[in-house]
Amino acid sequence: MQDLRGYAVSGADAASLGLFEKALAQFQGYVIDPVATIDKAIIQSPGFVMAHLLRAYLVLAGTEAAYLPMARDGRNAAAALPTNPRERRHIAAIDALIAGEYDLASERFEDILLDAPRDALALQVAHIFDFFRGDARNLRDRVARVLPEWRPDVPGYHAVLGMYAFGLEECGQYGRAEETGREAIRLNSGDVWAHHAVAHVMEMQGRIDEGIAWMSARESHWAPDNFFAGHNWWHWALFHLDRDEYARVLELYDGPIRGSRSKVVLDMIDASAMLWRLHLRGVDCGARWGELVEAWAPLASDGFYVFNDFHAMMAFVAAERWDLADETLSAMIRRISSPGSNAAMTRDVGLPLCRGLYAFGRGEYDETVNWLRPVRAIASRFGGSHAQRDLIDLTLIEAAQRDRQNTLVRALAGERMALKPVSPLNRRYRDGALSISRAMPLNAA
Repeated sequence: MQDLRGYAVSGADAASLGLFEKALAQFQGYVIDPVATIDKAIIQSPGFVMAHLLRAYLVLAGTEAAYLPMARDGRNAAAALPTNPRERRHIAAIDALIAGEYDLASERFEDILLDAPRDALALQVAHIFDFFRGDARNLRDRVARVLPEWRPDVPGYHAVLGMYAFGLEECGQYGRAEETGREAIRLNSGDVWAHHAVAHVMEMQGRIDEGIAWMSARESHWAPDNFFAGHNWWHWALFHLDRDEYARVLELYDGPIRGSRSKVVLDMIDASAMLWRLHLRGVDCGARWGELVEAWAPLASDGFYVFNDFHAMMAFVAAERWDLADETLSAMIRRISSPGSNAAMTRDVGLPLCRGLYAFGRGEYDETVNWLRPVRAIASRFGGSHAQRDLIDLTLIEAAQRDRQNTLVRALAGERMALKPVSPLNRRYRDGALSISRAMPLNAA
């Protein structure tokens, strides 16, 4: 049989193939619950190779070590069945992901897409892991390479445009990104990734009022029954944070962002990132940190994906749980000597950043600056988006201000004002640095 994009699949019947396509569409749209759907496909056709592989990819996308056994089960079930060359390449890509060799997996996805440019599953997973690796060029160009082979009548075309929109945004092509994202939404009003790409454009351009209006007007399209809703709520809160509306930020945090007390790591990342931004501004977050620490604590020694470690460290430091902070640092140090992409990401970026957070929590602001300054220009290597990694610069400038490194504050504030002049926080940093400079003799500035 062939899937809806014309590629041969092994071991499927019409019913299981229909369930596979439904699960794939759910995965592309982050709709709840693709695992349950693909499990039905496997029950219908136990020999359906791509169904087993899709299930493995779904759990690997969670970036949690606890899911590796399920990924291996899916991989092994597929490998034990008769397979075609494309399916064997998927197995090889999964092998690389399970081993933590994300760069190798990227190459294997590229091999799949060279011969099968409409392989929607390969493109979807590759895009996610390009994001996890902070590979802005491939976020854009991996999609660009296959886009000529897609047409509006091919199922999933809107999702391809949504991915392309996000890649364009991460490469700073904001006009094309917004245009492409809006086109994806025109084709499918529920494309949450495209909606998220447009929100990123507005965030990066400092279009705060437009951003709030964008999130509010389209909430009914991106919020219901969607795994990605929490992250879009996080973006909504970012816009209010830019307006110093702390009560509204905490309202969103206590409600849709963190109200469910989710133990999903991607949700916990958003929670840490929002509370840390408030923490830097001196906002009392109360018992919220304690709840988040309890969620992160089981992963303190995980060392599986450094972007997770960085956000766990925020909670441990803010709550002054130095035992868990030390445990996390020890796990990261052990990881450096292990194989896999995460070792390099940890060594080059993650460990210095976490040491910087640790120093900040101890009030050693000069040490925070010393740890963060050398890595801020290469921080993309450990994943995330520009908006997420802005936390590094925010911590750096706040540490520099507390350490009275006025020339650095002035320079960083100028950089931030050039990008987002409407931000009250950026203006405060700039005005504070300028006022100090004016009060100092010229040769001391």
